[in-house]
Amino acid sequence: MTTSRLVLHKKTMFPDSVSPISRFVALQPWFASLPLSTQTRVADSLLRISGKKGEVLLPAGAQVEGWYGVLSGLVKLQSVPVQGKTCSFVCAACGDWFGEGSAMNIELRRYEVVALRDTELLCLPQSEFHELRASSLAFNQFLAKQLSIRVSQTMAIIETSRLRTPEQRVALSLSRLFWGRTRKLNLSQDELASLVGISRQTANQSLRSLAQRGLVTLDFGRLEIPDDEALTNFIFSAPQTS
Repeated sequence: MTTSRLVLHKKTMFPDSVSPISRFVALQPWFASLPLSTQTRVADSLLRISGKKGEVLLPAGAQVEGWYGVLSGLVKLQSVPVQGKTCSFVCAACGDWFGEGSAMNIELRRYEVVALRDTELLCLPQSEFHELRASSLAFNQFLAKQLSIRVSQTMAIIETSRLRTPEQRVALSLSRLFWGRTRKLNLSQDELASLVGISRQTANQSLRSLAQRGLVTLDFGRLEIPDDEALTNFIFSAPQTS
C-alpha cells in the first residue's frame, strides 16, 4: 500500500453523540462492568478508519496502534501478496474485533487488512487497551475467549488448506469456526472466492454442491446455515475420491 492510498483513510475521534458508536461500545460484554468515568474515557478514545472496497485499511509492517473493531462492512486479514498470491487468515464482519494478539505484543503488523466492501473500523488505542488489561477482569475474559477462537480458527484453516477439498474449504469459510457468531451472511461469490483463495467459478460450484447436500441454503445472495454441526462434520470428514 502506497502513501498516497493511506491519505484516503480518515482517522478521526468520534464524539459521544454518534449513535452507531455508542451502540457498538455499549453492546460489548466487557463495557458495562467498567466504572462510568472509564466508560467515558474509552468511548472518547476510539478512532475511526474508513476505506473503500478493495483498499488496504491496515498495511503489513506498520506499527500496530491498537485493537480494532468492525463498525460496518467486512474485512479480511491476509498475508502480503507474493507474485500476486495471498493467504487469507480470517475474516471480520460488523461487530467483530480483531488484532488482539498484535496489540498485546506491541509489534509491527504481520498481515494486511483489506476491505471486502466499504468499511469503517474502530481503533481502541494501545494506551486504553493495556489500561483495560491491567484493570478489568471482564475485558481480560473477553480477550481470552477471542484468543481461544483464533487458535481454533488457525488449526482448522491449516488442516483444510492442506488436506481438504474446495467444497470443504468453502464450508469452513461459512462455519462458526471461521466467523464465530455470524449465521446469516450477505456474501457475494466474489467475496467468498477471495476469502477461500479460489476462483469465482469454483466457489459457485462448491456452493451448489453444499446446497445439494443440505448444508447451506442460498437465497438472493444470502447464505444461511441450517445445521452448524452437520457443516462442521462435513468440513472434517474424509475427502471422497473417485
